[in-house]
Amino acid sequence: MTRNQNPGRGRRAADWADGRLGVYTLARANVRKIFPDHWSFMLGEICLYTFVIIILTGVWLTLFFKPGMGEVIYDGSYVPLKGVPMSEAYASTMDISFEVRGGLLIRQIHHWAAVVFAAAMFVHMMRVFFTGAFRKPREINWLFGFLLLFLGLLDGFFGYSLPDDLLSGTGIRFVEGVVLALPLVGSYVQMFLFGGEFPGHDIVPRFFTVHVLLIPGIMLGLLVAHLILVFYHKHTQWAGPGRTEQNVVGMPLMPVYLAKAGGFFFLVFGIIALMAAVASINPIWAYGPYRPDQVSTDAQPDWYMGFAEGLIRVMPGWEVGLWGHTLNLGVLIPFTLFPVILGAIAVYPFVESWLTEDAREHHLLDRPRNAPVRTALGAAWIALYLVMLVGGGNDLVATRLHLSLNSITYAVRVGFFVVPVVVFVITKRWCLGLQRRDRDKVLHGRETGLIRRLPHGEFTEAHAPLAPAELHRLTAHEQPRPLELPAPVDENGVAHPVGALTRVRARLSRGLHGEGARIPRPTAEEYHEITGGHGH
Repeated sequence: MTRNQNPGRGRRAADWADGRLGVYTLARANVRKIFPDHWSFMLGEICLYTFVIIILTGVWLTLFFKPGMGEVIYDGSYVPLKGVPMSEAYASTMDISFEVRGGLLIRQIHHWAAVVFAAAMFVHMMRVFFTGAFRKPREINWLFGFLLLFLGLLDGFFGYSLPDDLLSGTGIRFVEGVVLALPLVGSYVQMFLFGGEFPGHDIVPRFFTVHVLLIPGIMLGLLVAHLILVFYHKHTQWAGPGRTEQNVVGMPLMPVYLAKAGGFFFLVFGIIALMAAVASINPIWAYGPYRPDQVSTDAQPDWYMGFAEGLIRVMPGWEVGLWGHTLNLGVLIPFTLFPVILGAIAVYPFVESWLTEDAREHHLLDRPRNAPVRTALGAAWIALYLVMLVGGGNDLVATRLHLSLNSITYAVRVGFFVVPVVVFVITKRWCLGLQRRDRDKVLHGRETGLIRRLPHGEFTEAHAPLAPAELHRLTAHEQPRPLELPAPVDENGVAHPVGALTRVRARLSRGLHGEGARIPRPTAEEYHEITGGHGH
């Protein structure tokens, strides 16, 4: 056998792997898969890259962190705390920050990456929501994304609580009060979490196990399933010339997309590292170790959990006595509202599908203005979140702006009911106005600023026709018709009573796609008639 006919070790190893794993077949089928290119699609990539950063830095931190609550006397290099009794968890976090080379930087990268991860998930889900990317066949993937968001928020709270400093300990005490408000099972859940009366001796080790093993494992499985479905269903894309529901216009996975994705990963990593280097986050040495008899004045959760705390802070302290037991409605009602408000976004795709009876697959995205009711609902949900975020920091707002704490609380209570409605109305009218503008631009062309005088003395502005690609972009959206109520009597005179649920469904469908929720899209006849008159 000649030299050229003898395969090298790399080729033999590849052949061995292909014979058992089908690597070549898998690569040939997917290496040239097409992905569309748009800046908004990078929001999901930021979620992925920050999750990778969290895993990498988290593994490093576990090598030095001691998740124990045994009491030790601090003897490190931070002089103000020398001789102060503290837990092993707090002492090891201080050692990571001041004794381990590069420890403070890695710890801050980990925390900043978690904050950016939560923010990126929020923004990415809102992008998916506003553009209708959750429609068939992606409803299940939408639920995967929602579960990733919820678990990310929950895991962020557990990680925030591990250092056992005064700030995080106050947050744990807050959660303990919420758990105890649960009827019947509250005290049992409290004992299961804390292993005894608060603060107990098991809370940090248990939170550590949940934070580094349980929730990340579930999230990793959901993330893999999420990416597989994105790959399987193909990526959504914006409407444009040559783009249909059956194709994808963009770049191949190899080598273009992977090269850009790799560069973007290092860009995200670099920016987060820069943030960690110049902006301090969670300086536990400034708060001191947790003591049950002390509370930090500026005790606040990370912003992504401020919504939950705001619900409880502004809720009136209502209590009801039943059979010798006290039911704390001031905590129980907000605790119930928190998952309900989050879940409203999670189930919306199924509600919209039920109202439209649309069983088709959708791979082209909607412009938010062309779905006014959906866009208004999303904006109202965001407004509600921001209002309750202000409620979660009502004490800081009061002290920084020198306002009355009670006045802020009352304003947030009113805003909980009023602000989302106002935002809904304004956003819907805004979208309809943008639809009118698009319709006028299609029919009359682009304004040029040139004024012409007609023979009979009238002055008119000259309009330039739009490019075909722009015309396609402004007119490619669909306008579904609302559901109609079935006739109460058919052609044979047989009565078919209409149920209450059917009436509600038809009414909601009219609200979603009726005449008041859209501006009629210009037709080809209208375009040719008007453009002919303009002399295009």
